[in-house]
Amino acid sequence: MQLILASTAIIFLGGLLALAVASRPRAASVLAAVGAIAGSAVGLVPALRAVLGGTHDAIACPWGLPLGEFHVALDALSGLFLVPILVLTAVAAVYGTRYLGHDTGPRVGVSWFFYSLLTCGMIAVVVARDAVLFLLAWETMSLASFFLVAYDDRRESVRHAAWTYLVATHIGTAALIALFVLMARQHGSLDFDHWNAGGMTSALASLCFLLAVAGFGTKAGFMPLHVWLPEAHPAAPSHVSAVMSGVMIKTGIYGLLRILSLIGPPPAWWGWLLIAIGLSSGILGILFALAQHDLKRLLAYSSVENIGIIAMGLGLGVLGTAYAAPTVATLGYAAALWHVLNHALFKGLLFLGAGAVLHAAGTTRIDRLGGLARRMPRTAMAFLFGAVAVCGLPPLNGFTSEFLVFIAALNGMLSGDLLVGATTAAVIAGLAVIGGLAVACFTKACGTIFLGEPRTSEADEAHEAGGTMWATMALLMVACVVVGVASPWLIGRSLASPLAVLCPAPAGLPIDLNVASSPLTGVVLAAAAFIGIALILVLLRRRLLAGRSVTQSGTWDCGYQRPTARMQYTSSSFAQPLVDLFRGLLRPRRDAAPIVELFPTAAHLQTHVGDLFTDRLIAPAFRRVREVLSRLRWIQHGRVQWYVLYIALTLLVLLVWKLG
Repeated sequence: MQLILASTAIIFLGGLLALAVASRPRAASVLAAVGAIAGSAVGLVPALRAVLGGTHDAIACPWGLPLGEFHVALDALSGLFLVPILVLTAVAAVYGTRYLGHDTGPRVGVSWFFYSLLTCGMIAVVVARDAVLFLLAWETMSLASFFLVAYDDRRESVRHAAWTYLVATHIGTAALIALFVLMARQHGSLDFDHWNAGGMTSALASLCFLLAVAGFGTKAGFMPLHVWLPEAHPAAPSHVSAVMSGVMIKTGIYGLLRILSLIGPPPAWWGWLLIAIGLSSGILGILFALAQHDLKRLLAYSSVENIGIIAMGLGLGVLGTAYAAPTVATLGYAAALWHVLNHALFKGLLFLGAGAVLHAAGTTRIDRLGGLARRMPRTAMAFLFGAVAVCGLPPLNGFTSEFLVFIAALNGMLSGDLLVGATTAAVIAGLAVIGGLAVACFTKACGTIFLGEPRTSEADEAHEAGGTMWATMALLMVACVVVGVASPWLIGRSLASPLAVLCPAPAGLPIDLNVASSPLTGVVLAAAAFIGIALILVLLRRRLLAGRSVTQSGTWDCGYQRPTARMQYTSSSFAQPLVDLFRGLLRPRRDAAPIVELFPTAAHLQTHVGDLFTDRLIAPAFRRVREVLSRLRWIQHGRVQWYVLYIALTLLVLLVWKLG
């Protein structure tokens, strides 16, 4: 545990030094990155030891606050979440030194300070074992990320995104405060180690579960609590977006898992609720991603989709526990935990790739790009690997965790219970729909951005990412391949101890993933062999053509003698068939000018899809709240005497309530 505290101190020191030399942006970037790398290296040692060996280390001591104590602990579950936090924050910090290299002024150093503070906050969240300490760490993480989202605060859209995120995260925090108050009142302590299922009524346990879903689900991005993600991720610098999407939103998953381990045996409806949330988040998330015209906004909705897959895994785990189906429970929880790790890798890679595109072409608007594969071949290759992984295609790592969800659901169908079978069949169908839509979504993104011809002069003049930016993308790309290919051997070793925290032996849940490892091994090896054969054929073709003259000619151009970039598929035209198919959910607005002449010059098609929940639920609700609160403005009359009276009356009411 001392090493984790030392890791946090090193990272925080790097941020402080960056703030101290904020007038020298280059030095600030280097100091913060060195602190992130050194701190992460120190912290990975105990984190990996906890994951692989199931060790438990803790420090508890009193502090000067009136409530709680300083109590931190590292077990296998905390270690499993610490590993991607430390790895991705270090990688993104190296990327950020080059990404922010063109910026000048003190705001660079200030941004690095908040970046380090965000990392420290995430570390503290997953090791905190006291409710007050947890909330302090949670608030530190939230405020630090707010200032990072608002980095380019000169733009009104960025300020709007930052405030949207701040409001959303504090609504979630309010639910967490209520949750911890109920738990502390029930057990007479703010210490997590004193919280157990003993004495909790089913109604109280269910209320705590719902508060946990609301509070942690807001941070994780469960629909309809996801509304801040598509606003905040496009606004933040790309390396920050990679950290927020790759690991910060996973702190919500960690919190939900920790509470599930503390409130006792779950009823079946908890699992059904999580599966319903997962299906809606997964399907709607990828549908909204498909309809986007901004690359980072597309990736934000894709994160909602992947959080939905994690929620489905959690739901299967809870359902298996409730129905005493140990294989379903073990595989469900394992799928959720494994996807937490995999999503951090491939979504970090995709956001760094999007940042390279923005850095080179000056925009992430998909319809203003095109032809970047010839100008940015390494970035195109890295983004393609990330896209294959996020689509769940073998043998990359995204496939392995989704495969675990399939195996868990198939075992649920074979359990013999009709209701469980119907629920798990819905999971399989939902995953199939999500997978197909994901392929369409990222085919659109890769094809429109990297293939074809440049649509603007900025895209035509794009340049390849610099050395450190490419190196970090290459590292994550290799990690996606290695983790995917080695997953049959890694899963059992790395998930056994974390699963023991969620599925303790007394509950009768065996930590045995052999039921999934055998078929997973076959699929991964078959896919790897297919790719290997394809590479051999490519090399053989190149060798056979080495001594011959090879000419190139244009493909069939549909009868056009002089095709232009305007004749290519756009983001809207590529997605139009699927957007029209799901128009009842997406409610697209079309802006089209049809072809009315032989040589059209003004014909165009563009679809606009707003967020269904923001437009139909969140925004109207906030307008109503604003209308109601505006009627109370008479209270703010500017007279200090009346304000003092308000305080005195509040204290009197609290005193009477306490004495009563």
